[in-house]
Amino acid sequence: MNILSEILGAGNGRVLEQLGGQFGLDRDQTQSAIGGMLPALTRGMRQNMSSEEGLGSLLSALGSGRHAHYIDQPESLGEQRSIDDGNGILAHLLGGKEQSRQVASQAAQTTGLDIGVLKKMLPMLAGVVMGSASKQAASAGILNQLNSGGGLSSLLGQLSGGGSQLGTLSSFLDLDGDGSVADDLLGIAKKLF
Repeated sequence: MNILSEILGAGNGRVLEQLGGQFGLDRDQTQSAIGGMLPALTRGMRQNMSSEEGLGSLLSALGSGRHAHYIDQPESLGEQRSIDDGNGILAHLLGGKEQSRQVASQAAQTTGLDIGVLKKMLPMLAGVVMGSASKQAASAGILNQLNSGGGLSSLLGQLSGGGSQLGTLSSFLDLDGDGSVADDLLGIAKKLF
């Protein structure tokens, strides 16, 4: 399942309903908005993770477990603290406000939706992306692996053993698009040691 399908189905569709309802968009418009902005977020995540610092930051954020509530309790997406968190995520993934504005502008051009709505939705979507990745990491046992004291080294061992099904998180972590997460993480780990 790809990240778009994962997000559209998150919370039994409640995430999609919440995002659309927040801005008066119907289901098709909401899907279009998400589809228009999501590629930039996933590219930003992959690019961010191509460095040891970025990967460490992502694993730390996923390990905190605080983002999963965006999927479990999508009504929290409109709260100011959720929007602030989403803006923080955007800063890490995209680099700053100007890049976020560019993402919203490009999505407005391709979807025909109001740029103001997309600018407001983008931080919420960033929280949903992290929430989805966090839930995937938890279901794959990655968070337990990270929190058990093994950290990155232990996680690399698990991934290179081939026994882990990472789903959505795998698509984020597969930096070179070859279907294997282990080679990407091993390459980053070599830089660490």
